[in-house]
Amino acid sequence: MKMTGNTVLISGGGSGIGREVARRFNALGNTVIITGRRKETLEETIAGRDRMHAIMLDMEDPEAITAFAKRVTAEHPALNVLINNAGIMRREDLTKSRDLRDAEETVVTNLLGPIRLTNALIDHLQGQPNAAIVNVSSGLAFVPLSHTPTYNATKAAIHSYTVSLRQQLKGSIEVIELAPPAVQTELTPGQSTREEYMPLDAFIDEAMALFQQRPTPKEILVDRVGFLRWAERDGRFDQAVEMLSAH
Repeated sequence: MKMTGNTVLISGGGSGIGREVARRFNALGNTVIITGRRKETLEETIAGRDRMHAIMLDMEDPEAITAFAKRVTAEHPALNVLINNAGIMRREDLTKSRDLRDAEETVVTNLLGPIRLTNALIDHLQGQPNAAIVNVSSGLAFVPLSHTPTYNATKAAIHSYTVSLRQQLKGSIEVIELAPPAVQTELTPGQSTREEYMPLDAFIDEAMALFQQRPTPKEILVDRVGFLRWAERDGRFDQAVEMLSAH
């Protein structure tokens, strides 16, 4: 993946991993457009930074995604990198009948959102030099955390979707998966202060170093996520499931 001179679109770029990735790519000499639902966090992210732009977008609204794609490609015709980062994570109790709103919103945001946004931009990206798509999954795509079942399922689906996307786009668009471990962000309440989670700056430093390798790895995997990514291969899957559940 080319690391400078791009025009990069990052969904969910107003906070957490998305915000820091946006700022790092901008610092490397890229024009960066971020999206999100909260105007104040988007404006805070881009404040005082050249070649950074913010456009509000609700990833749950398919018509909004279509309209957004038309707008962003008109305003930024050099757009050549898409980073599908927006996501939500919610706890669910599967032991009794419940309101499925959290599960349904998670599927729409975490899975249908990236599929819809990729679909809306794919024709444009096919015509761009050095085009790339980065899909953000999770270590939980490979070993589920039992308390967040739909989140895990959407990230496993994103992993599988990314493999298929990479195969179909071979030779035209580079497709990369970024699979974070548990990172100190506000993805869930209180997560940013949990000492056992990877500090956000440390994660971004290691991930960006991997992005800059040549050739760029098809999966961006910091050392800490390896325990989950390779658990099944190494015969540790059941043990890893139990460890996450206990934790």
